[in-house]
Amino acid sequence: MSSATAPAIGASAAAAPPRRGHGRRWTSYFLPAFTAAVIFYLIIPVIVMIVFAFNNPPGRINLRWVGFTTSNFTNIFANTQIIAAIKLSLEIAVISSAISTGIGALLGLALGRYRFRGSGAVNYLVFLAIASPEIVLGTSLLTMFATVFKFIPIGPTTIVISHVMFSISFVAVTVRARVLGLNPQLEEAGQDLFANPVTTFRLVTFPLLLPAIMAGFLLSFALSVDDFVITYFVSGSATTFPLLINGSAKTGLTPDFNVIGTFLFTGGVLIAVLASLMPIYTSKRDARRLAQDLELAARAKATEAAEARAA
Repeated sequence: MSSATAPAIGASAAAAPPRRGHGRRWTSYFLPAFTAAVIFYLIIPVIVMIVFAFNNPPGRINLRWVGFTTSNFTNIFANTQIIAAIKLSLEIAVISSAISTGIGALLGLALGRYRFRGSGAVNYLVFLAIASPEIVLGTSLLTMFATVFKFIPIGPTTIVISHVMFSISFVAVTVRARVLGLNPQLEEAGQDLFANPVTTFRLVTFPLLLPAIMAGFLLSFALSVDDFVITYFVSGSATTFPLLINGSAKTGLTPDFNVIGTFLFTGGVLIAVLASLMPIYTSKRDARRLAQDLELAARAKATEAAEARAA
């Protein structure tokens, strides 16, 4: 080795950064373990709920494991009180979610696409409804129904109105975020193909907004089924499932509530799985249609070429 290359090798060795193999190995173990611990912390209440749905306690107190049984799932439909509360909660959730989705989608479309006088104040009010504590909204709504709108009976009707009120903001924010991410050239391309505004919205804009609209509907549905604080103030004599759980907790929760919770959790998981599989199915369907169109175009060109040669 020459004396000229020796200093160069020494300088490159000195400039090389120190190895951090030990730190990299430490983080590669710590981060997955920490993530697994957080996920376990989040799902352990759900696991306990599902496990105790198969418990066979002698009385109403379902706090100690006694024995395994599946009779709780077969006898759940005999509990008319729980079934009535679940039915009322689902009816209120479907009605309020449908109304709030329609209003919130139009509001989100307007806030995301247009700039008008007062749009800043409307945006502020939308986020204010999300940030307001539920105890404040519940007392305010109760005061409104008891003083201003006294002609509306306190019960399922007031629950639906209240749920629509706080769900609109969540739908509007979801749709507005989707509108801001749309490519305006897609609608311009539809108009270049001589489509009127209604046709452009129906065939271009609405399909692009549909995932956000469905997400807003599911979010408002989950919020409505789960709501307790606001419903407690405006329910009157009506009893939804969260109100029934609160009242039964004073005397003891039977395994029937664990069974209903297991059904709701399983339904939510199935919806999430279907929502995650839908884009895969859609992409495969679009790929098949594109392949069929290309094949038809190739056949048409081949037929034209054969006719041209024959001529």
